[in-house]
Amino acid sequence: MKKLEKITPWKQDFAKWYVDVITQAELMSYGPVKGTMYLKPNGYAIWSSIQDVLNFIFQELSIKNVYFPSLIPQSFIEKEKQHVKGFAPELLTITHVGEKKLPENIYLRPTSEVLFADFFKKEIAHKNKLPILLNQWCQVTRWEKTTNPFLRTTEFLWQEGHTVHEDSSKAKKFAKIMIENYKFIVEKFLAIPVIVGKKTQKERFAGAKTTYTIEAMMKDGRALQAGTSHYLGQNFSKNFDITFKNKDNQLEYVYQTSWGVSTRLIGALIMTHGDDRGIIIPPAIAEYKVDILAFFVNKHPNLKKAILKLSDELDDFHITNRVDLSDNQVGFKIANSEVLGTPVRIEIGPRDLEAKQVVVVRRDTLEKKIVPTSQIVNHLEQLFQEIQANLFEQAKHRLTENIVYVDNYENFKVAIAQSRFVVVAFSETQKQEIKIQEETGATSRCIVSNKDFIIPLPAEAKSLFSGKKTNKFVVFAKSY
Repeated sequence: MKKLEKITPWKQDFAKWYVDVITQAELMSYGPVKGTMYLKPNGYAIWSSIQDVLNFIFQELSIKNVYFPSLIPQSFIEKEKQHVKGFAPELLTITHVGEKKLPENIYLRPTSEVLFADFFKKEIAHKNKLPILLNQWCQVTRWEKTTNPFLRTTEFLWQEGHTVHEDSSKAKKFAKIMIENYKFIVEKFLAIPVIVGKKTQKERFAGAKTTYTIEAMMKDGRALQAGTSHYLGQNFSKNFDITFKNKDNQLEYVYQTSWGVSTRLIGALIMTHGDDRGIIIPPAIAEYKVDILAFFVNKHPNLKKAILKLSDELDDFHITNRVDLSDNQVGFKIANSEVLGTPVRIEIGPRDLEAKQVVVVRRDTLEKKIVPTSQIVNHLEQLFQEIQANLFEQAKHRLTENIVYVDNYENFKVAIAQSRFVVVAFSETQKQEIKIQEETGATSRCIVSNKDFIIPLPAEAKSLFSGKKTNKFVVFAKSY
């Protein structure tokens, strides 16, 4: 029988709490190589739900799925040294097959820009038809120094989209479309509010002209980059000679984008909504929206039959559910449902059966309500909407309460020490960003607009260090 261990309170030790809940919820277990993990059915189910939502969006945008090699020859890496520079310490290198040395080193895919560049060159030469909009679901490998399940692992799952366009305006527009789609998915389905912005020169993707990002606040006040979209310009097309014939029949370099989200979103989900009882999964992406718990099933001859009938009825209305008819103790059944994060549980015992009612408990607030069996479907459908909205509003409230605008470095340091997001007027150099990171542990998360931001910002202000007037505002925070 599964054994539930005590979960460390998140306010006491957030890192320990995080490991406790992901293991108790059976999302993963540690793999045999540093930074790897066995992604269990419960964990993969969340990723599968995210895939379903994204694939629907991709279909709407006419993006086609593909799969490319995980092995990259050194000659490709040499063509794009600037792009690979940031990944160089993390590249896993294959030098031998058995005892035989390879004539050329092979690298395990850290990301696939160079492979897509090679593919696009050949595809366009053959068809000369733009745009090309592609996505691949795959795993990537990066030898991280410090690892944390779902957040930073040696090997992880993601989707990476790559597109080519005939002019810069269309490519820039598509990069913005994708970051807005990521915002929509993360907020509407994962119930995680995000800040949308552009990365500073120091933090942007090495091969990009512009990197757009969505940044989320975790319960401990740290930031998590939840997704990025890059306008690559002609950086790769010039290095890989990716050209097309324009309307004047002249060869011209294409403009590219790339964009992606990963299983980091599972970590974000847990650290945004989880509590001291376990994880909490929003109904919109839950594999099972309802747990049906049978209490004292052997004390009433018709209880099991009634529960299975209820399960079938919920199935008919596409309300996914899981039935627990085991002889485990009541307390264990409840605790297990809570640690797994199922949005709603239904409790049924002999007395409930006789009264033609069930006890409905929502996971987010633990509020209980007695509901007539005849009304259960309508009640659940309304409840799912309420839970989804409540999870988002709770997280949004936490974000707005813990993000501040400051106009001097002393207040900046105090706010960062309080685990807050800090917005400052900032038109400084990378050197100043490094100074901030070294002195406070905070990094720039994104450049944001001072219009319609989640807290009021001035039209312009004095830059943090130089004192020069600027209308450029940057969010800083400690991050995962």
